[in-house]
Amino acid sequence: MECPNKHKKNNGLLSRRDFFKISAASGLAAGLSACGKGEGTGTVTSAEVPRGKMEYRNMGGDKVSLLGYGCMRWPTKQAPDGEGEILDQEQVNRLVDYAIDHGVNYFDTAPPYCQGNSEEVTGNALCRHDRSKYFIATKMSNQNAYGQGLRGKDLFDASVEMYHNSFKRLRVDYIDYYLIHILGIGNGMEEMRGRIYDSGVLDFLLKEREAGRIRKLGFSFHGDVKAYDYLIEESGVDWDFVQIMLNYMDWHHGYPTSEHLYNLLAEHGIPAIVMEPLLGGRLSSVHDHVVAAFKQRDPDRSVASWAFRFAGSFPNVLTVLSGMTYMEHLQDNIRTYSPLDKLSDDELSFLQETADLMASYPTIPCNDCKYCMPCPYGLDIPAVLLHYNKCVNEGNLVLSAADSNYAKARRAFLVGYDRSVPRLRQADHCIGCAQCNPHCPQGIDIPAEMRKISDYVEMLKRGRTL
Repeated sequence: MECPNKHKKNNGLLSRRDFFKISAASGLAAGLSACGKGEGTGTVTSAEVPRGKMEYRNMGGDKVSLLGYGCMRWPTKQAPDGEGEILDQEQVNRLVDYAIDHGVNYFDTAPPYCQGNSEEVTGNALCRHDRSKYFIATKMSNQNAYGQGLRGKDLFDASVEMYHNSFKRLRVDYIDYYLIHILGIGNGMEEMRGRIYDSGVLDFLLKEREAGRIRKLGFSFHGDVKAYDYLIEESGVDWDFVQIMLNYMDWHHGYPTSEHLYNLLAEHGIPAIVMEPLLGGRLSSVHDHVVAAFKQRDPDRSVASWAFRFAGSFPNVLTVLSGMTYMEHLQDNIRTYSPLDKLSDDELSFLQETADLMASYPTIPCNDCKYCMPCPYGLDIPAVLLHYNKCVNEGNLVLSAADSNYAKARRAFLVGYDRSVPRLRQADHCIGCAQCNPHCPQGIDIPAEMRKISDYVEMLKRGRTL
């Protein structure tokens, strides 16, 4: 299949001149939108971005960059017909070129990302480069087919079709790292067995690995820890790697904890790939008090860099994924891992104290993964939850009209709410159907949170508080 590229030379590969010309374009427009809100980096620095100093980890002959590119938050632009938005291939190309030029060689996507368009756009950007210079990861995302009632052979056929479509969209004849997507969600063990064992999907993927079309086989995990423990300790599968949530907040406060997930992999010698090092951006958009503590420690580091240093400091971590929508996010993360300045024991203790403090704030554990979307009744669930969390972190959530900050906080919440979430997509339009709940990797009772936020908004509008 031909690689679409207006700079195409040398059998579809970029010439060295064009490569550096494109990779030098470091200033993407700050107003770009994205298929999923990018994982912000907090205040970033203007320090030089190192080239040739990226930290790498080794696994089975692969030299993998410690910074991995998560491809679920690519930039978008307005569609030509003016209806909605589409992925901005040109900007994706620039980000990919810059990343490769600065040592990033691991790119993680999946069939559902960016409303089903991430694989194709990622493949278009990567196929312009030498195939031996990067690793592609994608996923068996058959959870929706299972949720729609497909079982047995019907589920197997739909899963295999998805698998073959990934090759076409990514423009490859082998996949470096193939994952079974978000095992453990829904009803845990039962759904896991139905999706990969009863359907025959796992046997199929093992044969594909044996044939070499899959180089490394693993799974990504959310949800029921019993399913996770079974897959690692009892399944008998020789997993090449496992993708887990790991960050300083979830190390002790997550369920299950990142500490348990990581230590079990390390005990069995299975490399960990880290997702959600920033908890969907929550660890870069932290409470002002927390920002002040970070800046007192090191005024030149971004808030996000602390989270990335935490994730990278564990020796059994192969790569740390970040959904980098904007060039400044990519540059900041490259600085952090070129090379990695591992956390000291004192800094680790500081981060755990920070996590304990943050756990006292009433934020909702939404990672903006958008697995709850689309809502059949039109709500923008992640936008509602993220606005609520933003106001918590900025001190704009008030419990009493007697609060000295009441007028300012009330205005910030209500005005910001209308700006970030269209009226017809706000929490008061939730009917409580709960169709979203089984899809939430964090186990959030979404209708309950929608009711809470809707009630809070109504009280603010009336000039009172709950």
